[in-house]
Amino acid sequence: MDPLGARDDVIDIDSLTRWNLTQLPEYVPREKEDEDKKSVFPWRNDLNGKICLWSGDLTRLNTHAIVHTTNEKLNDRSTDSDNLFLKAGPELYKEIRADIKVIKTGEAKLTKGHGLPARFIIHTVGPRFNVKYLTAAESALFSCYRNTLQLAREQSIRTIGLSCIHTVKRGYPPDSGSHIACRTLRRFLEKFGESFDTIVLVCNQENLDAYKNILPLYFPRNSKEEEYALDNLPEDVGNENGEPVVAERQIRILDKPAFAAYKAVHVGQDDFEETIDLNSQFCTSTALDVGHHPFASMEEDPDKTKKGTIYGKNNADVRRIESQRRYERLLKRAKTDDLTDIAGTRFLYRAGSDRFNRPVVVFVGKNFPATSINLEKALLYLIRVMDPIADSDFIVVYYHTLTTNQNYIPMAYLKMAYNVLDYKYRKHLRSFYIVHPTWWTKLATWFFTTFTASDIKDKLHIIKGVQYLYSSITPDQLDVPTFVLDYDTRLNGPRYAIPSEAPEAL
Repeated sequence: MDPLGARDDVIDIDSLTRWNLTQLPEYVPREKEDEDKKSVFPWRNDLNGKICLWSGDLTRLNTHAIVHTTNEKLNDRSTDSDNLFLKAGPELYKEIRADIKVIKTGEAKLTKGHGLPARFIIHTVGPRFNVKYLTAAESALFSCYRNTLQLAREQSIRTIGLSCIHTVKRGYPPDSGSHIACRTLRRFLEKFGESFDTIVLVCNQENLDAYKNILPLYFPRNSKEEEYALDNLPEDVGNENGEPVVAERQIRILDKPAFAAYKAVHVGQDDFEETIDLNSQFCTSTALDVGHHPFASMEEDPDKTKKGTIYGKNNADVRRIESQRRYERLLKRAKTDDLTDIAGTRFLYRAGSDRFNRPVVVFVGKNFPATSINLEKALLYLIRVMDPIADSDFIVVYYHTLTTNQNYIPMAYLKMAYNVLDYKYRKHLRSFYIVHPTWWTKLATWFFTTFTASDIKDKLHIIKGVQYLYSSITPDQLDVPTFVLDYDTRLNGPRYAIPSEAPEAL
């Protein structure tokens, strides 16, 4: 058997193009409204020279180590994971069973590469994405990337194939995950860049476009790209390590609180603020009343008091504020991101108005390429189309006509979208019509509205044909695709009487 170095399928990293040598797009000069605005990720050619962006088979890379994204028991059934175990050979199974057994989410552990060109494999477990626990998912993903890089540094691994730890299989949106990955890598290289020679960002089709768009924001390749990044970076770029920052969790930590209380009383609050040295990393904009610090005076429930003074709101209010902030971030992106390719599918569009002058939005199931579309961009496009009308009553018509398995929206994605969309969508939705349903559609809709979206259950209507809409929406106000009309004619005949009863409700 030939040595690994002689295998034809091995990728030598010296043959890969470095990020600082990749082709640059043409950037429109920025209107410098704020001359003092400085980039938090300045152009660093030395760091860019350590990065390669590559789409291909991770197991072919001839690096010191590659990163394997898996589950807690290291038995993830995915194409990439199966391929890795197949090529590494049975010795990898034996080492895992003997030395690792289980990995917690966010951790990183090392094994030998065995039959792979890479000498080592770093195994890590990415988080499952749930919009209700967005902060936890972001923090766990940061830990994955940070711990992976730290482990590589501790083991003197100088070249690494870094696969995407944020996976669509675990529900993580490619764009959001790429922001965390890129900024964590950038901050780590700023501190420990001398520890690495090459880091290959290994992509597949589900996240290649995201990396191409986001990597320039954190690793600009010239001064023009650095200026471009100034206007396109998200508001939250993390702390000095790239870790997500949660403002509501930042509190002031005072040294010797009893002494602080004394100083506040005898010196004066204004002088006291200038006297003590507070670590700004842990400070909020609202000062803590040190005279009522739980260490300085007895309180029945200091945690409850702290929550009241810092948050000023109950748990329901905090969740509502978090949800609103999350939606506003998405709305900002929906207005600025390039969604031309999503709009071109014409799966969602505004039609006319119903008989009560309420706007109608049409969703065409057959036009939605669920298996190939960027689901995060699809959500942004939905927000772009619907946000302008969601402040008042509106109608949604969904054509399920001739849909196949390629068009079915994953249930987990539906739940995520339902929770992300602002409350006004549910409040102002008056009717949701499902046209040409199948038995499976009825079952899935019942399940979704029973266990996830019970507040819109009474607004959903199952109807057998297009003409059942005409009692509430006139034909001239519906932009119906030709194939829907043709199918409707074959199914229901060219003309038929509309029964007097209301559409079938769930």
